[in-house]
Amino acid sequence: MTSEPATPADSGAAPDTVALAKVVARQRAELDRLRDLAAMAAVLERAKGAVMTLTGCTPDAADEELRRRAKAGRRTLLEQCWITLGTLAAPQAAPADTPPPAGSRPDAAPVSAVPPSRNPALGEGSSAALATLGRELVRVATPQELAQCLLEQLAGADTDAVMIYARLPAGGLDLIGHAGIEETLATQWHHIPPLSGVAALDALRAREPRWLEDFETDRRRYLLIGDPPSRWPTRAWLPLPAPGAAGGRQGSATDVCIGILRSRTGPFSAEHRDLLLAVARLCAGRLRAFDTRPGGAVDAAAESVQAVFDALPGAAMLLTPPPDASGGVEDLRVAAATAQAGVVVGRAGDELVGRRFQECCPALAAEPSLRRGLRRTLTTGEPYESEPFGHQEIVDGIAELSTYSVRAAPLGEGLVLTWVRHGSSDRQEQRLADLQRLGNLGWASWNLLTHEVTWSSHVYALLGRDAESGPVGLTALPDLALPEDRSALDHAIARLLRDGRPFDLPFRIRTTAGLRHLRAVAEAVPDSHGKPVEVHGVIQDLTAQRSAELALVESERAILTQHDVLLAERTLAGRLQDALLPLPTRPVRLAGLRVEVAYLPAQSGIHVGGDWFSAIELADGDALFVVGDVAGHGIDAVATMAQLRFTAKGMVITGSSLTGALARLNRLLLHSRDSHGTATMVLARYDSARRRLLWAQAGHPPPLLLRDGEVRFLDRPAGMLLGASTDPRFQEAEVVLEPGDRVLLYTDGLIERPGETLDRGLKRLAEGVLAHHTDEAGRLGALLAEVLAGERRDDVCMLDIRVPAEPE
Repeated sequence: MTSEPATPADSGAAPDTVALAKVVARQRAELDRLRDLAAMAAVLERAKGAVMTLTGCTPDAADEELRRRAKAGRRTLLEQCWITLGTLAAPQAAPADTPPPAGSRPDAAPVSAVPPSRNPALGEGSSAALATLGRELVRVATPQELAQCLLEQLAGADTDAVMIYARLPAGGLDLIGHAGIEETLATQWHHIPPLSGVAALDALRAREPRWLEDFETDRRRYLLIGDPPSRWPTRAWLPLPAPGAAGGRQGSATDVCIGILRSRTGPFSAEHRDLLLAVARLCAGRLRAFDTRPGGAVDAAAESVQAVFDALPGAAMLLTPPPDASGGVEDLRVAAATAQAGVVVGRAGDELVGRRFQECCPALAAEPSLRRGLRRTLTTGEPYESEPFGHQEIVDGIAELSTYSVRAAPLGEGLVLTWVRHGSSDRQEQRLADLQRLGNLGWASWNLLTHEVTWSSHVYALLGRDAESGPVGLTALPDLALPEDRSALDHAIARLLRDGRPFDLPFRIRTTAGLRHLRAVAEAVPDSHGKPVEVHGVIQDLTAQRSAELALVESERAILTQHDVLLAERTLAGRLQDALLPLPTRPVRLAGLRVEVAYLPAQSGIHVGGDWFSAIELADGDALFVVGDVAGHGIDAVATMAQLRFTAKGMVITGSSLTGALARLNRLLLHSRDSHGTATMVLARYDSARRRLLWAQAGHPPPLLLRDGEVRFLDRPAGMLLGASTDPRFQEAEVVLEPGDRVLLYTDGLIERPGETLDRGLKRLAEGVLAHHTDEAGRLGALLAEVLAGERRDDVCMLDIRVPAEPE
């Protein structure tokens, strides 16, 4: 239905949730900024303390020295702090002509020489990348997070994967961080023995980076990581000193090597090499700052605890919080560990001591239920046992999936964590328990000779029976069912005991939780003579399924009822419409005009619309033409249509003007039963003496005029749809008709289609009228067939008014 736009009423403003969200976002951003500032300040103070320790200078002098080094190297202050922390192991004497920092003691140790200035080959992009990395390192807390940070920051420098290896005292390598590679590959290359032909070990031994840029040459020289190794045709291994970062005791000569793996071919550019070397220098400070092992020598008490754990069988750990810990699970560190614990987590037992629990067992520590259980044990002292879980182990180089559970018990301020490996029988029991839980069923067994009855725990839950009351015999099972279901269950059990015939029967019980629909399935085990001696059965809960089935049946009934109601309504509305709006079977003559009417109901749906027409000859010889459309469908639309149709004719017949009739009809619609109903309408009066057509409209599509083989739509006078405003304005327009003219009045169902503009529909109508222009009567069907090709969702009503070419 077409109408002029109406001004919507002002609505109240909704709460401004967007503004509240912005405030919360700003507060979070400010909190993150303050945390970063605090972390940066801590790094600065640590670097100042290092300079003060080496030189004996004052804090202000140390700060001034760091800033001087940063300026000389064209670095940010944070970059200089990381580099200073990474080079503490090998301070160099300052040149003789370099004055000591202000505030230093004359006999203090010399300050390390100012590191070389940043390589001038580094562009602005590389400098910015290093500055960004310096800030991001503040948020890094573990070697694993460092690897992820490097991958993110070096993504623009053709870096596809990062691996961080630490050299162990025995000479092998331990993977302490990785990013961009799968966990399976990381597990396979977690430990590398001290072999020849390993690029990372070669770089650490030579204290020089190794640039692997020719894949065919490198694969003959080194053992390359990857499955397949050609996945990364070029690599770089960058050695850096990092005492205490790899798991050895603080002060040991443990070294770290960072691997940069690329999927692109070709050598590293000079600027790329300089950037990676500068990145390695920054990471040295961050790695040294990691507190992965307790400082100082191991005291006698710790050695005694470890000696006890060395003698224990199985996989176990002693987890203790450091003195300044906040009490969270993330603070727990391994104080002692058995050798078998190292096998489970993939490290040697003595390598675990001093490490954080979440670093040794990242997947396990990230499990929410385990974290809650450990926290509860720390708080309440109650032991905890986890649900069984799958854990992948490397046995003889092959990954195997085993089932474990973890038990935790308090010991002093710490926890003793024990891994329990489940055998095949344990796994079978667990699978059976899972089957009962997921299938919502339980098993039962009745021995007919010994009268022993065994139920699984889930049967007690399904039957709403207390386990302390014990199970019931097979013949007593029907007593638990509703009275109307007992007979069928009794009969099925009797046939089972007499003839050994199995049964599958539904029955209902009433529990404290309400009515429950159950299913009993049972079969007999006979002896050598065919007599039943034992009965095995399953009880399954079908309450949810039965409830869904009942709901579906009710829904189908409701749909059928609603369909019958709508069909009856359509039939009644159709009969009313036929009675109120009779259609002529052939063209009629009115005031010297030939008028043909067409009415087509909608093809889809079962509703009857509110389209209507009127074509009558007035007492003075003029003719009145009306076409209208009431919004909506069904009985209400038909009733409103009848009211408007007969009222409009009555008003015009009694002398009302066209605009006056529209104004009165508008008030009538506003005060009708449906105060929100609307309608569109065209009123036209034909003066046969002067061949003048006077017309007015209320939100309706304009009439179409065909003259001398050309079509045009008449300019619409002002007028808005009925029922939309209490004070509408209507105007009249006129057109003088000539012999041979043809005027079409129609409803919007003729020109509107989903997804199309109104102009497209008007154009299609105009083209159809030109294509099917003929003076023969009864040719509206061909015109409507072309214009209405495809889906139609609304009724269509049309008046075809023709002025004869010659007076009749």
